[in-house]
Amino acid sequence: MSTSGNSQPPHNDQGQAPLIEHLIELRSRLMKAVVVILVIFLGLYAFANDIYSFVAEPLMALLPEGSQMIATEVASPFMAPFKLTLVVAVFIAIPFVLHQAWAFVAPGLYDNEKALAIPILVSSVALFYAGAAFAYYVVFPLLFEFFTQTGPENVAVMTDINQYLNFVLKLFFAFGVAFEIPIATFLLILSGATTVESLSKKRPYIILGCFVVGMLLTPPDVISQSLLAVPMYLLYEVGLLFGRLVRKPKITEEEQTD
Repeated sequence: MSTSGNSQPPHNDQGQAPLIEHLIELRSRLMKAVVVILVIFLGLYAFANDIYSFVAEPLMALLPEGSQMIATEVASPFMAPFKLTLVVAVFIAIPFVLHQAWAFVAPGLYDNEKALAIPILVSSVALFYAGAAFAYYVVFPLLFEFFTQTGPENVAVMTDINQYLNFVLKLFFAFGVAFEIPIATFLLILSGATTVESLSKKRPYIILGCFVVGMLLTPPDVISQSLLAVPMYLLYEVGLLFGRLVRKPKITEEEQTD
């Protein structure tokens, strides 16, 4: 009895050791990600006002000559560029952060999962950047032109810098996430959670869902909702296309075995 009682604690210690090691590794990788973000932020902070001017350019280019933004809060001239620079630092550090996440989970993956995960991670980052670029170069000019030209003639447009920043960051995030739809669709098909045929039959619901998401994530106007909903649906079709390409070889192999 005493022998078996003494052997139990070492067994528990052995079970806890891997968990502690994983937690230590997770903390280490999180700290590396935070340090990289801080280093990038410190390097960019000297250009904080220039970065804000770049982000504000789509609106400023459409305002009457001599117009400018305003700050309605005492700390806004400092906080708005500070906040934007921090977001840009995170934005730039995304590849490194995802690499740290990949290095943490990779040892627990099979070889075929590793071979598939790397292209998916790279594609996810590229699509997120593409969504943000689409918002800046395509959506913002159209959206701000609509906003600045639909108001009464005797109303001067003087946007608060903090409100403008919150507005554009929301759109950057919305379009960045929306551009991940092909990856999500591809993974659903690849995992067997659904099929291309099933998703194809649900196109009317998908179109409706895209416009609902556009309504929730964008300002309450038809133009901005459509500028998000239409690309979302087109990206959904791209996901279906890649889903067909990945499922076809598997079906062929099953037919050959039969």
